[in-house]
Amino acid sequence: MAYTLITANRNYSSWSLRPWVLMTTLGIPFEDCIEPFVSMDNYDAFRAFSPTGQVPVLIDGARTVWDSLGIALYLGERHDGVWPVDAGARAWAMCAATEMHGGFGALRNERTMTVGQRVTPHDVSPRLARDVARLAELWDEGLTRFGGPFLAGDRFGAVDAFFAPVVFRVRTYGIDVGLAGAEWVRRMLAEPAMRAWEDAALAETFREDSHEAEVAAVGEVIEDRRASPS
Repeated sequence: MAYTLITANRNYSSWSLRPWVLMTTLGIPFEDCIEPFVSMDNYDAFRAFSPTGQVPVLIDGARTVWDSLGIALYLGERHDGVWPVDAGARAWAMCAATEMHGGFGALRNERTMTVGQRVTPHDVSPRLARDVARLAELWDEGLTRFGGPFLAGDRFGAVDAFFAPVVFRVRTYGIDVGLAGAEWVRRMLAEPAMRAWEDAALAETFREDSHEAEVAAVGEVIEDRRASPS
């Protein structure tokens, strides 16, 4: 039985992007099911299919797997390529992915994901500057240590997927992540799965007011490439 992956809006849903781009890039087949955000808090509606009232959720027959990290760990037990074969690269990739999953709070809050817009930020808080510095350091470490062109070696894997939402943030807000980081961002943006996600985000006509307000609060929107709102 094929997997079903439940995600939300392509423009906003950063955590949904992680398993979607991972499974798409690795050729793991799944049924794509989108449950759009209708407000900032979708808990009650999403509880119909998600124990946490959040996305993403992976359905495997009678089994429900929730949270992007839980999904990556679950898939890693069943499919090659999710994590590196080399023990050192695998340990680094797992640590980097979990650091992204549990950290970088200022980056999440002050540079919310919006794929189709370009934004000039009002300012950079000290906490955000620290997050960006760590981001550049971490990416440079992986690319240097394992030889690239992906973060843990020559193949795309879960650690790249976990930082995929940041790729769009870097472009949206013009974040400086250093030379090595910028090259990895360019490569990621050229990946077919990332381009497919972006195309879907640009085609969306739905707007959710609270997500739009989050973006407007942190900077001036200088360009919006999305289809006209419905």
